[in-house]
Amino acid sequence: MSLFLIFAFLFGLLIGSFLNVVVLRFRTGRGLGGRSSCGSCRHVLRWFELIPLFSFLFQRGRCRACCAHISWQYPIVEILTGILFTLALSKAFSAGILIPLHALHLAFIMSILVVITVYDIRHTIIPDSLVYTFAALALSYGFMPYAIIPYAPWWYPFVSGLIAAFPFAFLWFVSGGRWMGFGDAKLSLGIGFMLGILGSISALIWAFWSGALVSLALIILSKTRLRWGSSGLTMKSEVPFAPFLILGLLIVLFGSIDILTLIGYIS
Repeated sequence: MSLFLIFAFLFGLLIGSFLNVVVLRFRTGRGLGGRSSCGSCRHVLRWFELIPLFSFLFQRGRCRACCAHISWQYPIVEILTGILFTLALSKAFSAGILIPLHALHLAFIMSILVVITVYDIRHTIIPDSLVYTFAALALSYGFMPYAIIPYAPWWYPFVSGLIAAFPFAFLWFVSGGRWMGFGDAKLSLGIGFMLGILGSISALIWAFWSGALVSLALIILSKTRLRWGSSGLTMKSEVPFAPFLILGLLIVLFGSIDILTLIGYIS
């Protein structure tokens, strides 16, 4: 099993490298084909400059041609994807049913979530094509025998998704989009499809807790002259929420740490 997990991590590094290309070229008019190049000098990268993670380490985070710094996004996304693929395979093994299909299903979902996370951080928007793809994969996951709540009624994933999406859709509606983007409601719909009612509520609570803590930390840092962009953060600053929603999903999915379990430990 250890060899399988190592392979899953290495394969995740490779897919993570591809996901970086997807994030950078999405909605730019560029296709996914063609050679990659340095963003500063347009030096066309050779094969040994494209080895996931290792090329970044060997080149010390710089372009070989112009010595410009390479964004930390590249190794972070590659490592994150490798970890998520390893967790996906581990969960598939622990389920003990339809292991290859389970692992592949989760790997597709993790790939979409990585792209959504990075794109939302970079542009504070969740593209419809990505979030609808995630919702479709999550809905199919909810109907599979290895889902978190198997053998539930056929309508259960639909109801779970609507319940999870309702708070965000309501906030978006009453605020005219000022408090919450509608993309977060669409993302929560998929989370509900995938985790069920209790699981999705737990994921949303984790998301709000982590989002509040990180936002508070960023505001404190901004007051110490560490800036977010060109100006300090305030309570009115826009912080992408999709990464926190996805973090909540991952905690519940892979850690089986829902809010009811946590309350039980505390009490």
